[in-house]
Amino acid sequence: MNWVSLRGSLRVRLLFGTLFWIAASIVVAGWGLSSLFRQHVQTQFQAELTSHLDQLTAQLTVDARNAPVLQLALSDPRLMRPFSGYYWQIDRMAGGADAVGVLRSRSLWDHVLVLPPPVTAKGDSSHVHIAGPQGQWLNAVQRTVQLDETPGQAPVTFRLMAAANDRFMLEPVAQFGGTMWLALAVLALGLVVAAAVQVWVGLAPLRALRRALGQVHSGQAQRLDGEFPIEVKPLIDDFNQVLAQNADVVTRARTHAGNLAHALKTPLSVLANAAQQPGNDTAALAHLVGEQVEIARKQVNYHLTRAQAAAASRLHGTKTDVLPVVLGLVRVVQRIHAERALCVQLGSVAAEIAFRGEAQDLQEMLGNLLDNACKWAQHRVDVNAHVQGHGLVITIDDDGPGLAPAQREVVLQRGVRADEQVPGSGLGLAIVDDLARLYGGSVALSASPAGGLRAVLALPAAHHRVV
Repeated sequence: MNWVSLRGSLRVRLLFGTLFWIAASIVVAGWGLSSLFRQHVQTQFQAELTSHLDQLTAQLTVDARNAPVLQLALSDPRLMRPFSGYYWQIDRMAGGADAVGVLRSRSLWDHVLVLPPPVTAKGDSSHVHIAGPQGQWLNAVQRTVQLDETPGQAPVTFRLMAAANDRFMLEPVAQFGGTMWLALAVLALGLVVAAAVQVWVGLAPLRALRRALGQVHSGQAQRLDGEFPIEVKPLIDDFNQVLAQNADVVTRARTHAGNLAHALKTPLSVLANAAQQPGNDTAALAHLVGEQVEIARKQVNYHLTRAQAAAASRLHGTKTDVLPVVLGLVRVVQRIHAERALCVQLGSVAAEIAFRGEAQDLQEMLGNLLDNACKWAQHRVDVNAHVQGHGLVITIDDDGPGLAPAQREVVLQRGVRADEQVPGSGLGLAIVDDLARLYGGSVALSASPAGGLRAVLALPAAHHRVV
């Protein structure tokens, strides 16, 4: 797997991102905990030295020769054990230098601590880092005090010091650091395992989706089936809708192809039989050929119209104003049927009413309905349109003979004509029905209040944007 494929992997991205933040969090947490513990140990260490120094100050006094003595020994037994790492020392200050002969803890044995001159005022404490016995390095706290307890004697200044080996502070910090980093490493390992499991479990729906897609691709399933989380469910639903639309397109295409082949089969058979008969009259043959070619042409146009409407019905954002289309068609049918002096009355059609679809499809549907109404009307045809909910309803009434209830559904079928004496191919109402269904609408025939037939065309409405 190359770097490009790794960058394109959602699993790798999630794992790398999680590992980075786990490592960063562990490092920051370790540094913070180590610093806090070191500060705590150092504070405790200094507090213990200060406690020794306070005890030393409280027990310090001078004898008749102004020599320093302790009223009571300090309570910490480590100060009595030689080179234990805990020490104290008292120096007499004379002329800015330590006097010969100092008082010190038994733990120092015969070693004398050398301290730098004090830099603080009398009574204040200061911390220094000095060399101790046997190569030890000591943290020390020192304080200068002045005693004037002997009458007639000048006050005497002493420097008091309490010290301890650095290792008593450094070793706990190092030991805690080792244990802490080991614990953090175990924690990091657990977090990494948890992250890997989380990524594996979290991406399980995508693996299920991949298997479902494989079944669709291999033809074992027609849609994506299975239980998917709510975050993926909208994607699955949209994809299933696309699959359903594609299946519908394929089915419709096969149906169109079969219907067209069946429709062309009859005129082609007629032409083939006529061509095989000897002694045919040329004029009669020419008339037959023209008639059958016209039938074939109408069938081809019918199926092309359905195919174009099926494609247009899937386009979003298309909108056609109804009033201009109706006005244009009314003018056309009035000219076509001018010799009959029909009154084509335009009723309530608001200017803002719009059809959510292509203009040529609306013209095809309304044109066929108006033409059919004018063929059967005696004196009058009424056209009305209104919006009902999210739909558009167009009503066309005529005062002709009408149709019996049993015939109203039959005439919507392809090739069926109500009266063979009236010119037509029987495709007009079938085209209207097919186009309306492609747009999710419908066409219905019923008795008209005018006495003839009422055609109700229901289509999706397009709403005007309010500015």
